[in-house]
Amino acid sequence: MAIRRPSQIQIACIPQILKGRDCIGGARTGSGKTIAFAAPILQKLSEDPFGVFALVLTPTRELALQISEQFAALGASMNLRQAVVVGGMDMITQALALQKRPHVVVATPGRLADHIRSSGEEAIAGLRRVKFLVLDEADRLLTPGFAEELEECMSVMTKAKSRQTLLFSATVTESVMQLEKSFQHVFVHEVPSNSISVPDTLDQTYLFIPTHVREAYLVSLLTLPVNENKSAIVFVNRATTAEVLKRILRSMDVRVTALHSKISQRERTDSLGRFRAEAARVLVATDVASRGLDIPVVQMVVNFDVPADPDDYIHRVGRTARAGRQGESITFVTEHDVNRVQAIEERVGKKMSKYELVTENMVIRDSLQATSNAKREALMDLDRENSGLLRKKRKIDAR
Repeated sequence: MAIRRPSQIQIACIPQILKGRDCIGGARTGSGKTIAFAAPILQKLSEDPFGVFALVLTPTRELALQISEQFAALGASMNLRQAVVVGGMDMITQALALQKRPHVVVATPGRLADHIRSSGEEAIAGLRRVKFLVLDEADRLLTPGFAEELEECMSVMTKAKSRQTLLFSATVTESVMQLEKSFQHVFVHEVPSNSISVPDTLDQTYLFIPTHVREAYLVSLLTLPVNENKSAIVFVNRATTAEVLKRILRSMDVRVTALHSKISQRERTDSLGRFRAEAARVLVATDVASRGLDIPVVQMVVNFDVPADPDDYIHRVGRTARAGRQGESITFVTEHDVNRVQAIEERVGKKMSKYELVTENMVIRDSLQATSNAKREALMDLDRENSGLLRKKRKIDAR
């Protein structure tokens, strides 16, 4: 895996986990948190192998698949058996996989809760002997949106005293630290808040632009000679925006794909695969791609929409400048986003600098008219497709 020396969080956490301590680990994105819990779990598994030995819960399907890949790589020499339990895939196939007692289960809380409610004791019996419970991106999992599903998952597992609980995240929130009191011999490793936020190798910039011409600015930015070969993720706040931008960029001859919650799991996997393989140069994504994904080719992150939560900004820009590599982020700031940007700058402890390579005259000259036409066609196409889906649904409902 080309890992020559351990990172700071690996040095701190691996020995303590091997000693049997619970752990809360906080470190910036790209610092090797997955291996910080996967390596000691596999070491302990090799001493006393049985399934299900470890359960890893994570908020998104894409991150679950990536964690599974890292476990597979680390455990390649020890005949590791594992199962990925996420939404968008066949429930029966997953239930059969759980019945076979894999050593490691990587799951999203919603789908695992579905199995607990409906797949029967044979499928979930192995979870009752889990020795390790990992909450990856713990700050997100401990928000109210996951509370009910997380409680359902915890209800079938061994008591905390008979298992190790490991919490990892790039942003260690109060909700994460509140769990410290309920742990046994807990070890806490958190890098100082002024250095946890973003990598030192990340160049953070902004473009102040009117709301109604953001698409034209994006086209100009991505097609600049200095950027035309860069691999980039464009983050948006809504799935509809992602679809519109994908169609606009495609019509402007940009190799693009999209990742959001409104497409099927197969399409999500294919999109991410195309981007990883550089078959697509640009990935337009909602925050399903903001957490934990390690895609070494990413050179640039564009915040087309400014996130409401500064921590979401940290996770987004953390998709580039990972593991000591250089990277850049450009945030589109409109007249409505000033307060959000100020909150982000306060959180990361650094002011963004102005991006100078895209100017208003350049956008008007090179991309405004063509982008406006492409946007109109994209909206019309989406409207026709949605109308067709609605008519199809009405026919089905009428039967």
